Amino acid sequence: MNRNFTSVFIFFITLFAFAQAPQKLNSVEIYEQVQKLNFLGKVLYVAAHPDDENTKLITYFSNHYHAQTAYLSLTRGDGGQNLIGTELREKLGAIRTQELLAARKIDGGEQFFTRANDFGFSKEPNETFAIWNKEEVMEDVIQVMETFRPDIVVNRFAHNTPGTTHGHHTASALLSLEAYDLIKYQPKRIFFNTSWWFYGSEEAFNAADKSKLLTINSNVYYPLKGKSNNEIAALSRSQHKCQGFGTIGTRGDETEYLELLRGDLPSSTNLFEGIDTSWNRVKGGSEIGKILYEIEKNFNFGNPAVHIPSFLQAYDLIQKLEDTHWKEIKTKQLLKIIEACSGLYLEAVADTETITKDSKFNLQLEVINRSSSDVKLISVNALHIKNETLNKSLKNNEKLSFQFKEVVVGDAVDYSNLFWLKEQQTEGMYQVSDKSIRILPEISTSFPVIFTLEIEGRTLEFVKNICYKFNNPDDGETYVPFTILPEFTSTIEPKVMIFNATQPKEITVQVKAHKANASGTLTLAIPQDWKIEPKEIPFTIAGKNEERKFSFKVYPTKPEITTKIVAQITTSNESVLDKELVTIQYPHIPKQTILVTSAAKAVKLDIATKGKNIGYIMGAGDEVDKNLVHLGFQVTHLNPNDITAENLKSFDAVILGIRAFNVVDELKFKNKILFDYVFQGGNVIVQYNTTNNLITKEIAPYNLKLSRDRVTDENAKVTFLSPNHKVLNQPNKISEKDFTGWVQEQGLYYPNEWSSEFIPILASNDEGETPKKGGLLIAKHGKGNYIYTGLSFFRELPEGVSGAYRLLANLIALE
Repeated sequence: MNRNFTSVFIFFITLFAFAQAPQKLNSVEIYEQVQKLNFLGKVLYVAAHPDDENTKLITYFSNHYHAQTAYLSLTRGDGGQNLIGTELREKLGAIRTQELLAARKIDGGEQFFTRANDFGFSKEPNETFAIWNKEEVMEDVIQVMETFRPDIVVNRFAHNTPGTTHGHHTASALLSLEAYDLIKYQPKRIFFNTSWWFYGSEEAFNAADKSKLLTINSNVYYPLKGKSNNEIAALSRSQHKCQGFGTIGTRGDETEYLELLRGDLPSSTNLFEGIDTSWNRVKGGSEIGKILYEIEKNFNFGNPAVHIPSFLQAYDLIQKLEDTHWKEIKTKQLLKIIEACSGLYLEAVADTETITKDSKFNLQLEVINRSSSDVKLISVNALHIKNETLNKSLKNNEKLSFQFKEVVVGDAVDYSNLFWLKEQQTEGMYQVSDKSIRILPEISTSFPVIFTLEIEGRTLEFVKNICYKFNNPDDGETYVPFTILPEFTSTIEPKVMIFNATQPKEITVQVKAHKANASGTLTLAIPQDWKIEPKEIPFTIAGKNEERKFSFKVYPTKPEITTKIVAQITTSNESVLDKELVTIQYPHIPKQTILVTSAAKAVKLDIATKGKNIGYIMGAGDEVDKNLVHLGFQVTHLNPNDITAENLKSFDAVILGIRAFNVVDELKFKNKILFDYVFQGGNVIVQYNTTNNLITKEIAPYNLKLSRDRVTDENAKVTFLSPNHKVLNQPNKISEKDFTGWVQEQGLYYPNEWSSEFIPILASNDEGETPKKGGLLIAKHGKGNYIYTGLSFFRELPEGVSGAYRLLANLIALE
């Protein structure tokens, strides 16, 4: 292996080019990179979740000062909801990670994380730290600070107001301050990015002590970009699509407020006051600065390549720096600039998107020098292609293409997967044994190809990742990751099987082969007191990417129990494979490949149902509808535009998906039809909505006001306020036992005001709080029932929580 391979690989995995189209900088963008090259200052912004960050400030630091600016999000946002699909938990975290990277590409920032798992809402930091491993999260925060070495740290949230916001928010500020006091390399100053909102009102803010407050006009205009700071920031924030955070750009002066927490307050609006951000900051940097400042001053936008000799001269001097931190950073920045000025195009494309470890593929390389510089391709190093010596001169705009045939990945390579999901996680923490990667947003699972070139007599290395590209009729040239997969993956359907009798049910396993002519034996692993027929199924699949379905009969145990079924495939070489392939693909982020255990839940449950036909109006995305099918209901998806009094008559109940009154505009016109359906004897069950962006205030036939009340402790004791109500007794007797085993949170966004027509059924609360009675409200309206519930059915049903199924069955059966 090339002696620089490992260090270069680790160096480049922080780049956010996960098998996307290659970046091609124009002259203005090259010039902006030169400005960044000549600024030796850094800012770290700290908060808890994706979308917490103030993109206005990140954009400002990155583009106004040209500072290296990073956002540390303690979590990947796994505990949130999803407005663009049904992915939750780890899959949602994968989406939100990529949305952050998409945002950083726009605002110019970088991205870091800790291993903290976003387990859902918490009300104060002690509750957060009871689930997170505080020491491990602190270790990661310290690692980010000591690795990135910021001059300025900015906290998004206040550290001294616990209980007034999400517990994760306050925890992020507390950890940031503690880390600031502990790290060896201490930043010059740390701020709290405050606003009047944190004071409760503009009047309170105006009356507050501002002796430690710095005000800056962040919304400057960038002529080279043709946009104001906040126009760029809006584009960045709008990448948080799964959370619905699209926003409009603004122009004109806007003020940001920074409250000093540690360090000294600048006497001006220059946040880097007292910090040498010039090349004089590093020993030996003065000579480098003379070269690079001259380039910046007299930059040739028409032909940036004329600066290559000077850039190479600066490169030589940078390699002599004693300060390894700045040497590494500025080498990386300068190589990117030299590549862009040379018009270098370096690409390595596989002839297949997926491959197994022992399969062969062809690797097509393209190299072109689009400048008059003297450039020679010396060698290529990738996988088992070790320092392939070429010594090819690259004339201006003369393309060099060549192929390595029958390349093998090899057994030493791990399967493609998100690195933070490879080890067993806990409720509060992801486990990443390799400390060198745990703070990174991602590691590309495509493989680095090192192109060694000689440019004007200097030997330089450029790293690209193997990718796969194809022509999409709609989008043209399309890049996706090159991925390494097991010989087989499998998917069990359904994901939850409800047995309410001793009769067997059929389970289907779909097996996909990732190589041709592959054989194996399929079995289902399940506790011994359950019975599976047949015990095993031998099979052979002829074609790569071909799929076949196999069926088993599952006989349940007698007692009520929830268990796990795992599909296992024993291959011809005796390997046992148990992975399901999950792909996530949306237009605004790169395609994601996740390997999870191929499993389903089997729930033996004594449950009675009444009613058959359910109308379901999808909201922001959930899988409650799919899980109702497991109980034997016939579920029909209703297009809100087609809701009429006539077509609702056939349904025993109509259920609205989560956030339906937030995202389905048609309901502002159709709600009266739903109310009339209730009046005529129907059941309408409305799942939770948020207080923001309600499309109508009339979400019920009677007065009902939503709040931000929630019960975050899924194990909170439940009191029955109306124990004799039919919903707790027919057709299933509901007891406290039915609220055991719930996951993540009991409920959210409960109403806190309602008219006398509503009957509160349940009460529960988090520790130290008064009982919340709005989790399940039922109002008789005419002959039918209008039901509003903030209980988290959308989380519980996919997890096979038996009590949630029993309670929902009673809601549907209500007369």
